[in-house]
Amino acid sequence: MVDYALQRRSLLAEVYSGRTGVTEVCDASPYLLRAAKFHGKGSDVVCPICRKEQLTLVSWVFGDKLGPVSGSARTAEELVRLASTQEEFSVHVVEVCRTCSWNHLVQSYVLGTVPEPKRPRRSSPRPRPPSRRTASE
Repeated sequence: MVDYALQRRSLLAEVYSGRTGVTEVCDASPYLLRAAKFHGKGSDVVCPICRKEQLTLVSWVFGDKLGPVSGSARTAEELVRLASTQEEFSVHVVEVCRTCSWNHLVQSYVLGTVPEPKRPRRSSPRPRPPSRRTASE
């Protein structure tokens, strides 16, 4: 698991000091805000920018074997289901404020089953040993 708390703290220090504008960090896309509404999970953390509401955590899944599911937001229940049925994939958790559009990557981790080891491919079939003849032949 990768935790992005230090990066978050550094960014907020830049905003509080005035070196980075609020509009630069409050730029959640409409798609992310919609995902927060329908797939997000409430947290106990109050928005560090507007301080008006608690942040929502949204989990995004990415993986080659996920097909059209890759790049979409999923609920905790869906993550459990995917983890038991799919090969390894990554999950990125983003915190979002639905009031001021603050958003930041909080953590990322890997879920899923361990992929089957690939069998080495043979370039040509093995030659068969010459058939043995008996003395009567």
